[in-house]
Amino acid sequence: MPNIKSAIKRVKTNDKRRALNASQKSALRTAVKAADSALAHNEVEAAKAAVQAASQKLDKAVSKGLVHKNAASRKKSRLAKKLNALNAQA
Repeated sequence: MPNIKSAIKRVKTNDKRRALNASQKSALRTAVKAADSALAHNEVEAAKAAVQAASQKLDKAVSKGLVHKNAASRKKSRLAKKLNALNAQA
């Protein structure tokens, strides 16, 4: 454990940020999986809503620095591609 007051505070704030980042990243993964699941089950309306929610979470994660912008773009693009294929099929 650190002895210096500023180092003690830094450890506390790092722990808080790590916990917050972990929960946000988990929620992001859940949203992306929900969108994938809706797309896999050919549920057009549910898939549209899920993809939109996942896109919003990805954008928010990029702005917070949780995910690289290119990684988020790639995931959004893949979800949109699957949604477009589902719309064309329906």
